[in-house]
Amino acid sequence: MQQIVSADLERRIHYPSYFSMDPYVDVDALKALDASMRRRIEKRLSAESDRRFYTGPFLLSPDAAERPGTRMIYLSRSVGPDDYYDLNKPELWVPTEDAEEFSDLMAFIATLPFKQTARMLIMYDNVARPVSAHRDHDSTDLCHEFVWFRTNLDKPFYMLNPETGEKLYIQSYCAWFDTVNQFHGADGRDGLTFSIRVDGEFTDEFRARFPQPGANRASTPSLWAAFS
Repeated sequence: MQQIVSADLERRIHYPSYFSMDPYVDVDALKALDASMRRRIEKRLSAESDRRFYTGPFLLSPDAAERPGTRMIYLSRSVGPDDYYDLNKPELWVPTEDAEEFSDLMAFIATLPFKQTARMLIMYDNVARPVSAHRDHDSTDLCHEFVWFRTNLDKPFYMLNPETGEKLYIQSYCAWFDTVNQFHGADGRDGLTFSIRVDGEFTDEFRARFPQPGANRASTPSLWAAFS
């Protein structure tokens, strides 16, 4: 079993944890997108042309699937090499043709507290396949600023403490969470489930709202969750 990254975490931080972003977004406008999102994604199911989600190498179980079956719709693409450590660099990301198809979603994204956006993608599945518990990367000095969100509460997405087995399911529509010091994944569920993640640079005003850890910048969302 892989161990949770060890670093000088603030003592008040607890894992598993996430920070709800619902108070900072227009949740009613987000929920209003549900029918159109579902309709557009369902049209893509038969084509099976969308790329499969890749968890990366930091799996809780070495035998777990790195490509569990979840599909991705990229709303932006990188103009450089595919590097997970560059998700938060707006200068490297440009909109895709799919961004035009999901224009109402893009309009909602424009209301999120970002100075600039970088990677944007939709993750979906219509089969009850779990997303393997994983960590996104191994750099505790890198804190990706992102909003994970969904138009409904169907997707059972969780944070996990492998030492205790404790799972914390996200109950909000929008969240930001530590992707380095804790594992996360999703249970399988029948029917179409989907979520959206937008990475980028938060506005200075929004950044000023949350505390900064003395070390291990990746723990910032969990530190904020502890304070809230």
